Amino acid sequence: MWSWVLHRITGATIFFFLFVHVLDTALVRVSPQTYNEVVATYTTPIVGLMEFGLVAAVGFHALNGIRIILIDFWADGPRHQKTMLWIIAVVYLLVMVPAAVAIGIHMMEHFR
Repeated sequence: MWSWVLHRITGATIFFFLFVHVLDTALVRVSPQTYNEVVATYTTPIVGLMEFGLVAAVGFHALNGIRIILIDFWADGPRHQKTMLWIIAVVYLLVMVPAAVAIGIHMMEHFR
């Protein structure tokens, strides 16, 4: 059940990001000066953490989406869904832990 909840939350988060991204990019046509001001606010540590959160959300959503596809289209998928959940959890951690360290190092160097 928690993977279902997280899949919905990460999907909504990604949708919200794309909506905001389209809006801020559209500012270029309306007012380039305003666009530059908005983009300048994106260089804060808080936005850096939000960017990492977006990467984490996309990673989980993608891996869990593959699991859902396998459950739906593989005849034995429902029987192995719990095993596949553990597999995506391990793969997710193997990817996200080094990414978190790399992003953390980059943020500390950038925001000194």
